[in-house]
Amino acid sequence: MEKRNRQSTHRRQIILGLVLVMALMMACGLPPVNQMLSTAGAALTPTNSAPFPVVTIVPRTFTVKVDGVHLGDPGAPVKVDAYEDFRCSACLYYGQNVEPQIMQNYVETGKIYYTYHFFIVIDGNDGTDASYRSANAALCAGEQGHFWDYHDTLYANQITESAALFTDARLVSMAENLKLDMTAFNQCYQAKKYAGEIKNDIAQGQSLNIQGTPSIFVNGVIVADFTKLGQAIDTALAGK
Repeated sequence: MEKRNRQSTHRRQIILGLVLVMALMMACGLPPVNQMLSTAGAALTPTNSAPFPVVTIVPRTFTVKVDGVHLGDPGAPVKVDAYEDFRCSACLYYGQNVEPQIMQNYVETGKIYYTYHFFIVIDGNDGTDASYRSANAALCAGEQGHFWDYHDTLYANQITESAALFTDARLVSMAENLKLDMTAFNQCYQAKKYAGEIKNDIAQGQSLNIQGTPSIFVNGVIVADFTKLGQAIDTALAGK
């Protein structure tokens, strides 16, 4: 018993240490490294007896036009295209710390037209299809006008990049928490309705020579440091 207690305590200390280190890295503007997240993911993989509960988010409200993965005025002077993977830790950082500012300062003010694109990378790292299924689920939610709510829900539930956090059951629970029409959602999700659209996004990203996620483009030019996206948008606006 004493040995098991020591092992349990040691495991908690390791996990806490990883979480603290990742938090410090985020505070410095640096996304967590994949190797660290892989270790954390292994330590945090839920069991059948203790699955992770699904975190419910407060839905966003937009004053601009919402058209699926698109936000804002299509005639805006600057176009921003974001290529992301819902299991990507750097995408989580971008989605929770950079994107909200961009929405408030540039989308809501009519300065940019913002589009989310899918670029699946984590599935290739662990041999699963969890990122793909998450993308398909988000588009199914989008059929009911809730792509961005599901987008936020996925990131709110991304404790690590582990596929165990993006099972069919959890993805369905996320839709239930958003009060979606579950008959319609399940039909869409089970049919993998948006496989073609996701594939097209990936092909488009490959044609742009994207090497990782998130990859953000302003008027077709990639932004080397996504934390400086606002500066890139300002430069593009000044050139108009």
